Amino acid sequence: MKNTVIKFGSYGLLVAIIFFLLALWLGKGMSYSSQEILGYVTMIASLSFIFLGIKHYRDKVNNGIISLGKAFLIGVLISAFVGLGIAIADYLYTTVINPDFATEYLETSLETMKSTLPPEDFEAKKVELMQQMEDYGGSGFMAFIMFVTVVLIGLIISLVSGLILQRK
Repeated sequence: MKNTVIKFGSYGLLVAIIFFLLALWLGKGMSYSSQEILGYVTMIASLSFIFLGIKHYRDKVNNGIISLGKAFLIGVLISAFVGLGIAIADYLYTTVINPDFATEYLETSLETMKSTLPPEDFEAKKVELMQQMEDYGGSGFMAFIMFVTVVLIGLIISLVSGLILQRK
């Protein structure tokens, strides 16, 4: 199981970093909402190695047999690798490549909110968003949030993959 997790987790980690870098290169000039969609596509593509890893373990290592629990464990461990890759890429992006990301994102969000909300709602949302950015705006915390997000999505994919691939 260990070799399968390391192998497919590493594949997912590499795909996450490569897709993240490609998104930076191809996503220049895209809106933040489009970049967010591209980010989720990167997560799902990277997490596809959960299914492939579970299937590999079942078919090549464990003679065609795997329980839901074992499949789920393999999937969660692979998703931790992928989450680590995305968190590292996110941290490097927000500290080295674009250290002004949080400020730019805040300004863009405020501009969008100002054009879509009534003035009194805008002021309330502005105060709320600025407080959130102050509380959670550090690069390390944002990378941690990305890690948790990827692992949570990975939990769901692990469960679904385990249900599909389990054999007794």
